[in-house]
Amino acid sequence: MELYDILIKRRSIRAYKNEPIPEEKLLKILEAARLAQSATNRQPWRFIIIQDAANRKKIAELCTGNKWAADAPVILAGVAVDTNYRMGNGRPASDIDLSIALTQISLAAVDQSLGTCWIGSFKYDEAMHYLKIPKDNLLVGFMTLGYPDESPTAKSRKPMEEIIFHEFWDE
Repeated sequence: MELYDILIKRRSIRAYKNEPIPEEKLLKILEAARLAQSATNRQPWRFIIIQDAANRKKIAELCTGNKWAADAPVILAGVAVDTNYRMGNGRPASDIDLSIALTQISLAAVDQSLGTCWIGSFKYDEAMHYLKIPKDNLLVGFMTLGYPDESPTAKSRKPMEEIIFHEFWDE
């Protein structure tokens, strides 16, 4: 599949078929994250693969308003490590780097005929404790992964004129 076809086809999927993901597909998708760019190539990410039904159910309960997530055969927890590193502009790099890696996961999933949905609404402290993530790391978000059992239509996007400026900010 061509890159722009993948970009056009990607949707947030909230309904999944009860079908396991073959290990080779899962590893190929995670390879996309491993290859992601990061500030000074620090690769400040770790991914927890959650496949056990009871664990997926618990994570879904911790994801406020997202109980459907338990139906995905895989939930990935994206964890930022090396969280004290700051880019030259003073901003922390790990959240941005992890977001890039998760985006690459979502695009690689489409290429493998799978769907994803980013979940950023969750009970942070409880999820950190449940997943036994050391406190010096940050749980940035969850991403569901599986074979889509829905075909959402494309959502409207803002026109190009509304999202870009040339040379300077201009409203």
